[in-house]
Amino acid sequence: MSTRDARTESPVRSDPARLLYAAAAVVLLLVTLLGFQQFYLHGRAYPAHPLAPPIKPLLVAHGVVMTTWIVLFLVQCLLIVGGNRRLHMTLGPLAVVLAAIMVPLGLWLPVMTTRVEPDVTLWGLNRVHFMAVPMFSILSFGAFVTVGIWNRRRLEIHRPMMLLATLSIMAAAADRITGLPDLYAASIWGGLFGPFFVPVVIGALFFVANWALTRSFNRWFAGGFVVLAVICAFTMRLAPTHAWEQFATFLVR
Repeated sequence: MSTRDARTESPVRSDPARLLYAAAAVVLLLVTLLGFQQFYLHGRAYPAHPLAPPIKPLLVAHGVVMTTWIVLFLVQCLLIVGGNRRLHMTLGPLAVVLAAIMVPLGLWLPVMTTRVEPDVTLWGLNRVHFMAVPMFSILSFGAFVTVGIWNRRRLEIHRPMMLLATLSIMAAAADRITGLPDLYAASIWGGLFGPFFVPVVIGALFFVANWALTRSFNRWFAGGFVVLAVICAFTMRLAPTHAWEQFATFLVR
């Protein structure tokens, strides 16, 4: 390639994975919009229930910061596709601030929700047991974001870690898409991953697509994805145990 060709080659052609990450961000945004459409369009909880008055401000705050993260993730991917790395890095601190808000908020919300609505059953789990799902989701998110931000100058680590972080919090949206959980809830995969199944599938498909497109095996993404899948399966095994029930009940008191 001549020097002139190297200067004029588009960012997407020089790094085709950029477009794939942007496509993944679009898919995750669509899943979020579909899953939480009752919240966005009518200010209601799923399925068309009013937001519990005692925790309504907390639910709204949680919805706003989570949505902002998903939108920011898409914007950041599009900036890289367009070659605007400077603005991408300028917005980086915003991601750090959002993550710092999301983690404590995401840990506090299931505690308060259980206090207000203790009798709800989800995936065969009572509310106390189900607390493990959102809490491990947000802890996984925080861990992946930390690794991603720490390695922000190493693209082979930064990009998959930020995607895995976003996948970590997608179970709530996917589980609220009418009819979607019915497709796998009674299967072995539903039993293994529960509400995490869709994010795990999206992550697996993206990894394969990225491998095929770049013709390179990203060991960081592979390792991170295995960790995510193990955490998801572990969470569903831990949730109904007596040990978790005691711990979650202590938090709710």
